[in-house]
Amino acid sequence: MTALIDGWRTCQVTGLRVDRSAERLIMFNAVTAVLYLATGGTFALLIALTRWQAVHLIGDPEWFYRIVGAHGAAMLIFWIVFFEVAGLLFGGTVLLNARLLAPRLAWVEYGMMLAGSLGVMITMLSGQATVMFTAYPPLEASPWFFGSLLVFAVGALLAVCHFIANVVGARWRGEVGTLPLFSFALLVAAILAVFTLVSGAAALVPAWLRSLGVIEHVDPAAYRLLFWGFGHGAQQVNLAAMIGIWYALASLTVGARPINEGLSRFAFVLYVLFIQLGSMHHILVDPGLGDWARGMNASYFMYAAVLGSMIHAFTIPASIEVAQREKGLTAGLFGWLRRAPWGAPGFAALVVSFVMFGVLGGISGVIMGGIQINMIAHNTLIVPAHFHMTVVAGTTLAFMGISYYVVPLIFRRDLFLPRVARWQPYVFGLGMLVFGAGMGAAGHLGVPRRHFDITFPGLALAEGALADPLIQTSLMVMAIGALIAITGGAMYVVVAAGTVFLGRRSDVPAVGLVDPIAVAPPAPAAPHDARRFEAPGTVALATVWLALFVYLYAVSWYNLSRVTWIIR
Repeated sequence: MTALIDGWRTCQVTGLRVDRSAERLIMFNAVTAVLYLATGGTFALLIALTRWQAVHLIGDPEWFYRIVGAHGAAMLIFWIVFFEVAGLLFGGTVLLNARLLAPRLAWVEYGMMLAGSLGVMITMLSGQATVMFTAYPPLEASPWFFGSLLVFAVGALLAVCHFIANVVGARWRGEVGTLPLFSFALLVAAILAVFTLVSGAAALVPAWLRSLGVIEHVDPAAYRLLFWGFGHGAQQVNLAAMIGIWYALASLTVGARPINEGLSRFAFVLYVLFIQLGSMHHILVDPGLGDWARGMNASYFMYAAVLGSMIHAFTIPASIEVAQREKGLTAGLFGWLRRAPWGAPGFAALVVSFVMFGVLGGISGVIMGGIQINMIAHNTLIVPAHFHMTVVAGTTLAFMGISYYVVPLIFRRDLFLPRVARWQPYVFGLGMLVFGAGMGAAGHLGVPRRHFDITFPGLALAEGALADPLIQTSLMVMAIGALIAITGGAMYVVVAAGTVFLGRRSDVPAVGLVDPIAVAPPAPAAPHDARRFEAPGTVALATVWLALFVYLYAVSWYNLSRVTWIIR
């Protein structure tokens, strides 16, 4: 049995000390996150089968927009944030061998987030807030909707500040020196989250006061500016957390160490300085913004953040290659990759998440971030195709991957249905690949991103405008991909819930390979021969990725050149 001493226990797998008060909060936040994932996934199925025009499952537009709004809230906000708060608790206590400060406050934070999230879902599904995820004024919603969002945002902001205080306290007491890279990534995510949540509150408070009748008017342009500091900024928080998880999974599964940890940390600092400026691409055509603001934010400043992403994109696979080669897997250019632990769900989730985010999500995001391409892409299905590749195929799959280790270790139960877990990342990734390809193709053919019926019945000018058979084929592919991805998501929910409630109790849970180096202090860097590449396979893969990026960028500009209307 695990020895309990003064509210602590020692993990028999990693040797880390676990504060029991933090452990319980991790459990509650993680379970709540998975419940919202299951809810949002169910709505995703209904939406996909409606956007597939041949099926058009939901015939009532009112209910379609209710479900789309609830789907966006459940997946983009509640699943992600509850999971991230669980991660902050883990990274700010367990990884630092530190005690949780003010655990009662943490329960207040959880209670506010739970109450606020339930209020949002109830008002949206009951028809009191059919305003979609963005809730742009002058669209009207119940005061309970805006109030619930504010309660959730304040609870999340307190949780983020609580994590920062815990890290600072641990450093102050001398319990930790240099933060582990994963905890450092979470600290970056927390800093970004403070800006994000404050921006969201600044947008929502006037909208709430208007819904109460306290004020008469909310400026739509000001709201959009502040809202996207929250709406897109939240995805930058996810980005920092996801990349921290990639580093952690690489370490857990193959014993990888960053090839230059200082450079990796610098790349995270670039996010703090520049990544939030990517929010600008949502409002590039809004009045009131000067050309200087558009040009600087959507080009030079944004590309500084892209530089950070490119550092991570090279460092993570390179660290895996170096670790594999150090184990003697040196045959050929890609022998290290062929002999990787593909049967470990954590490694599979890492690779699929990395490829889907970096190839489909990252490239499309950089291309759309520029002013010119944004003009022809933003209100089509290209945009949701992009953020489904980032938030769903990238972030969500990374979160799934790390939970295959954290959930068994925190709940002290064996992983439920490990064979299902082994296949789950591949099924989910395949589904998202097909989904993204179909949705992106439909967007390139001009399908709008939000309209539930693209036949536009009763509108003579638009009737038949989107009757191209290629559009119907693309939407069919999108729906088939959604069915496969939802199957993969259901597999994850079964494994996660089964582990929590049905897994065999064990102080040494069976989680598969955990490389001891993952929880060991960093070793001094070994000397290497500067005349050769340490990771030649990664150099080759990066070159292929760069060629693909250049090709897709060129195709996007070619499509722009074929636009027949004139912008004055």
